[in-house]
Amino acid sequence: MDTDPRSTMQQARAPLAAKAREAMEKLNDEAGHLAIWLRTQANAPSQRPWFTHTGDADAGQMAQGKVAAGQMKASPHLWKWAEISPYLDKIAQIAANADVPPVEFAERQQFLLVNPGLGGRLQVASTIRCAVSIYNPGDLARAHLHTPNASRTILSDTGGYTNVEGEKIRAARGDLILTPNGTWHDHGNDDDKPVVWIDTLDWPILEFLDCIWLDEHVPADVIDPRANVPIQKAVLAEGYSHRAYARGGLVPSFLTHNRGAGHGVSPHVHYRGSDIRAALDGLKGEKGDGYEGVAIDIVNPVNGAPLFATLGFGAQMIRAGEETLAKRETSNVVYVVIEGRGQTEIGGQTFDWQENDIFVVPNFLWRRHVNKGPKDAVLYTMHDRPLLQKIGQHRVQGRRRDGSVEQLVV
Repeated sequence: MDTDPRSTMQQARAPLAAKAREAMEKLNDEAGHLAIWLRTQANAPSQRPWFTHTGDADAGQMAQGKVAAGQMKASPHLWKWAEISPYLDKIAQIAANADVPPVEFAERQQFLLVNPGLGGRLQVASTIRCAVSIYNPGDLARAHLHTPNASRTILSDTGGYTNVEGEKIRAARGDLILTPNGTWHDHGNDDDKPVVWIDTLDWPILEFLDCIWLDEHVPADVIDPRANVPIQKAVLAEGYSHRAYARGGLVPSFLTHNRGAGHGVSPHVHYRGSDIRAALDGLKGEKGDGYEGVAIDIVNPVNGAPLFATLGFGAQMIRAGEETLAKRETSNVVYVVIEGRGQTEIGGQTFDWQENDIFVVPNFLWRRHVNKGPKDAVLYTMHDRPLLQKIGQHRVQGRRRDGSVEQLVV
């Protein structure tokens, strides 16, 4: 005889009879204008246990019922640069002929990437927002600060500049520039060609927490009086961040290691694409990881922690002819193709990518990278793994060559 009390409880929970459920749903229709819902099921999770399924298509599916109906799931998607980049030129042309001051339009020359599965929300995944921005020669964006953490991944050959807390950072293709929460920053283009970058923010998380705010009241003592818009004076010599923090394992002991009013963010705000590529090249001859190729994390040089408490960054090389094993995890990952071409299989779908393309792998879905070409491919990654790790919800599985599944992170 089974005396396990848990079994007794499960047996006692008979499903709600069809007529009773129908009556409850009818009451729900009647009460809808009162903004209430009469519970017709237990606290059923919206997410099915993805880790118990080994197939591609069934992972990440939602359960049935009211709880699941109130949720939305991000879809795997690829934004082809050849299709989206012409709109940057169109935006720039509109800005050039707009009946508003150029600086007013400069801050809005961008489009946001919208995931098809999220019902029009301005998000690429449940926790991540991405935009693509263009700045024409002479454009300036006024100094401001905000609560979301943000980064810029430079796609053009030159990247104009971003001034972060008085450090004027000149950028080039492949550079990663951080504007941590609570840091004053402004942007500009003093080059002779347009500059383009990808903005990545943890906006959806802060929005969910009702903690979004922005400040444009720049302290008078930091404003550059020579400019016709409120931007910061450059009070730190160019290259400050790189000199202080770009030598791994060597950190100056006389600095406070804090930028702006934020907490737990990296004081190193400029990671150069040339350094990232050199690191990957130096590891190219190693065995690498069967699930990721040659991959590196981009971290806070002071303590080795992720750059932000909510977002992590990395880069990986999928070498010529390399095919990785399938892997899935509870975190969302956004990829930017910096070099090369290849394809990624996501949840049973195949996406072909090339330089500057952007694609997202939502949580729970299997992913696998393939590079059949003659040249190495370099991908940058942005993900919410740090957040999942902090709340104890980061799990990872891998599929071995024989088809069996192993727990990589439990």
